[in-house]
Amino acid sequence: MAYSAGDTILDDEYNNFVNKSSSPVGLNTMAGTGSGTLGLGQSAIATVSAGDTINASSWNALFTGITAVAGHTADTMTSRSAVSAGDAIAVRSALVANLASLAAAVAAGSVNATALGSAAAGSSTSASTWNGTATQERSITFANSATMRAFFNAGGFVRIDPSCVTGIDGLKDTVFNDLTVTAIGNLDLKAHITSRSGSGETLTTNGLANGFYELGTSYTTLIKLTSDNSGYTSNTVEIFAKLDAAPATATVVTIKMLATDADGDDTFTDGNTDGVAVNPNEAPKMVLALIEGFPTDAQGLAAAIRAASNTQVSNAVA
Repeated sequence: MAYSAGDTILDDEYNNFVNKSSSPVGLNTMAGTGSGTLGLGQSAIATVSAGDTINASSWNALFTGITAVAGHTADTMTSRSAVSAGDAIAVRSALVANLASLAAAVAAGSVNATALGSAAAGSSTSASTWNGTATQERSITFANSATMRAFFNAGGFVRIDPSCVTGIDGLKDTVFNDLTVTAIGNLDLKAHITSRSGSGETLTTNGLANGFYELGTSYTTLIKLTSDNSGYTSNTVEIFAKLDAAPATATVVTIKMLATDADGDDTFTDGNTDGVAVNPNEAPKMVLALIEGFPTDAQGLAAAIRAASNTQVSNAVA
């Protein structure tokens, strides 16, 4: 039935505010375990039984839950205060709008959330210099798929921080430092996009429109850069990401960095040895570091949402 201000508030109307699974979704659907792009891993609030009086405590639980989610997503809600037994409640239109707004914010990956922490999530350094390819893979694992989805829904991200060990092998140090530290910078894999803090070099493949929800079980290129340094324009760095299952059931995200050294280096010649590396044709050791940008409890969530573990998958040069 249609519902408007002044009508008796029915138990099923209240339960829609709490548990409805279709638009506008209820609080538990967007903030509890959820599904798809919804869910923040928060404790569900109780519904009422058919014929029950909806007590002030039930309304206050709903209001508190909405306020908590809005605090984290930085979404503006209709002003309301706690109610007491006997108070008149005319809340339907505001609640519907507020729930719809919150659901949209969560589904978008809580892009305005600022309650985010940072922690190292493992680093791999190639074992030696190289002269062909350097490949490193690292994975981050969550306790379950609901936690993984909640991590990204709440604004969490995996920061990919590539670099190389300079000071070893001449001009190729500069080439790969330019490609990683300067041009890629921090590459943040978020719910629906990947952001790049660096700039420069030649953007060969742009996969930055891919986020967690766009990934599959095969590698997706997030970015591929080609060197614009004279004499080294065949050297590249490419960053990939994949999941162990579809986003709805995934628990592991794996990041791969592939560095390719297709260009030689002839700066080492007879009579030109001062300040030249012993083997300038070798490329420097590559470093793939991951950082967990995790949602904290500072602005409404009950607890921080964190990954369970991380590990190196592969680390090889050729």
